[in-house]
Amino acid sequence: MITLGLSYAAAVTILALLLFFYMGINVARMRGKHGVKAPAMTGHPEFERALRVQMNTVEGALMFLPALWIAAIWFGGWLPAAAGLIWVIGRVVYLIGYMAAPEKREAGFLIQSLAVVALILLSAWGIGRALMGM
Repeated sequence: MITLGLSYAAAVTILALLLFFYMGINVARMRGKHGVKAPAMTGHPEFERALRVQMNTVEGALMFLPALWIAAIWFGGWLPAAAGLIWVIGRVVYLIGYMAAPEKREAGFLIQSLAVVALILLSAWGIGRALMGM
């Protein structure tokens, strides 16, 4: 049964996918702008920052997406999607900060990290309730 909470989680997943797509386009744009030919992974610092933002986000998605969907299914409601939206916002803040200067990435990293912790806690809470028959 599709609930409103699952629909919210699906909408946040689409936002995350759009962000991943944008980051991929940004890496390609930086390759072209700075003449970094594939398969090179190093070159101009602006290209390297764009690539690191993309790869760090993909790495973070390995925790974010399962945590979002486990929380959405087992905890339910709007709260998992709200935490997921905060993760997406954190990744945008991370992108903006890192592209400006690598040392400006911390705020975005902290925001998205707290969102993942919240999703893990919601997941555990929801599963715990189910296991206790509540």
